[in-house]
Amino acid sequence: MSKKKRWIVVIPFIIIASSGLGMWMLTSKWLEDGLKPKADGSNEYAIVLGAKVKKGHIPSLALLYRLEAALDYAEKYPSVKLVVTGGQGQDEDIEEAIVMKNYLVENGIMESRIIVEDQSTSTYENLLYSQQLLPDSVTSVTIITSDFHLQRAKIIAEGIGWDADVVAARTPQISKAKLRLRERAALLKTFVSGE
Repeated sequence: MSKKKRWIVVIPFIIIASSGLGMWMLTSKWLEDGLKPKADGSNEYAIVLGAKVKKGHIPSLALLYRLEAALDYAEKYPSVKLVVTGGQGQDEDIEEAIVMKNYLVENGIMESRIIVEDQSTSTYENLLYSQQLLPDSVTSVTIITSDFHLQRAKIIAEGIGWDADVVAARTPQISKAKLRLRERAALLKTFVSGE
């Protein structure tokens, strides 16, 4: 292969590799930025984002970790009200928000502290539909979700007019690499579309 032909192959490879590395570094920073600012109980409402519910109304591990984080936060800040979010997916036999409410009530949270948003099917809808349930005067909320998911949720919240602080729930180790990789692509989409 001549030098000229070699460069025709090498230059596009270098451009693609550099672009890929740049996107990886950018989304890594975004994922890290999602962990701040940490919630301190100053917002009246905390939005708990839904995740998969398994057959028999059993929270997936990701949802269980979000609920544990919400429970800890609610116990630490008893004046905060929780908005549980998530409708019924095609492969679910109940709305995510109902399972979430039941878990929190069974673990000592008064039902009067819980607002149920059970129609949403995406992070964007989780936040938008939750906003419709809260007073118009609310301009800042706490978001409780998996650590990798926080930055995208914050971008969406900002797009609908909310400031947000965060509570990070841990991510199941078994699916961490896959979820973080998928979230990088979703972050880029949200950055472009706002949803």
